[in-house]
Amino acid sequence: MYIESVQLKNFRNYDSLELNLAQGTNIFYGNNAQGKTNILEALYLCGTTKSHKGSRDKDMIQFGKDESHIRMMVKRDELSYRIDMHLKKNKAKGVAINGLPIRKASELFGIVNLVFFSPEDLNIIKNGPGERRRFLDLELCQLDKIYLTDLASYNHIVNQRNKLLKDLSVQPSLKDTLDIWDIQMAEYGRKIIDKRSEFIKELNETVRKIHGNLTGGLEELNVIYEPDCTAEKLESTICANRERDMRMRLTSAGPHRDDLCVMANGIDIRKYGSQGQQRTAALSLKLSEIYIVKRKIKDTPVLLLDDVLSELDSSRQNYLLDSISDIQTLITCTGLDDFISHQFQINKVFQVVQGTVSQPV
Repeated sequence: MYIESVQLKNFRNYDSLELNLAQGTNIFYGNNAQGKTNILEALYLCGTTKSHKGSRDKDMIQFGKDESHIRMMVKRDELSYRIDMHLKKNKAKGVAINGLPIRKASELFGIVNLVFFSPEDLNIIKNGPGERRRFLDLELCQLDKIYLTDLASYNHIVNQRNKLLKDLSVQPSLKDTLDIWDIQMAEYGRKIIDKRSEFIKELNETVRKIHGNLTGGLEELNVIYEPDCTAEKLESTICANRERDMRMRLTSAGPHRDDLCVMANGIDIRKYGSQGQQRTAALSLKLSEIYIVKRKIKDTPVLLLDDVLSELDSSRQNYLLDSISDIQTLITCTGLDDFISHQFQINKVFQVVQGTVSQPV
């Protein structure tokens, strides 16, 4: 699969933009704060309905405008797909595939798979549990349509339950309705825990080999899933915590509090690893995404690399570049020296200056 073209209107700092992309490597270079990342964000948003940064729709609309449009043309299995996305300030976004509006984000499933890699991802190990859950969910949502639906349902239930817990202080009679939310929360939560557990098993098969290559065989990486509560005990734990939740006005147990433990040679590198170990492990995790997607969909994903090379030393740069030679890749950077010195195959180069994109001769 590959992205053929993208059009933006009133998105971030772009009034209007039309780009035709190469099937191979596309490089966007320029100084910082010129709009390079905005292009990658638009592509990821159009393919997944979510910003990689978690930005709200209204924050991505160009300042002073009421709406924004993104159009992306995708080629997959010799078929072309047109994805249109319409962002509105005070309404839910609209999405259409080949001119037909869709009602759920899950209907985008299977058209394009995207792996986004930014400098922030290199901190996934040392940052809080939310970052590691996000890593899990972003990949699983693209690979498993049912997981996407179950996660959306679970998050909705937790939000509604939290609202109810806050309302109890003024309407104590609402306590009787907690049973309904608890049963639903446990039902969807069990499915999420099971799917996350399966994914981590598959991830370990891939990440160990990649990390071994990255460290010259000096480290063995192991990712351990740490559910806040097991699937079997989730419902009983929710019930046992009810009085506490009512006092705290917050749901205290469930997969929304899960974490991952990343071990290198038996050491928890979240707590005891050096910054170099943590960054190398994060690179291994992100590269594993690519291989898992390849295996699952029998095709290559599109890789979006946002100024990552500048954060890596030369050996890790080389390993990353060697790993993506057969994938459509969009790379942002401030200069081309790293690619030239590596003799890396470049198919298209774009220069980005203050929201204007050109192709240098």
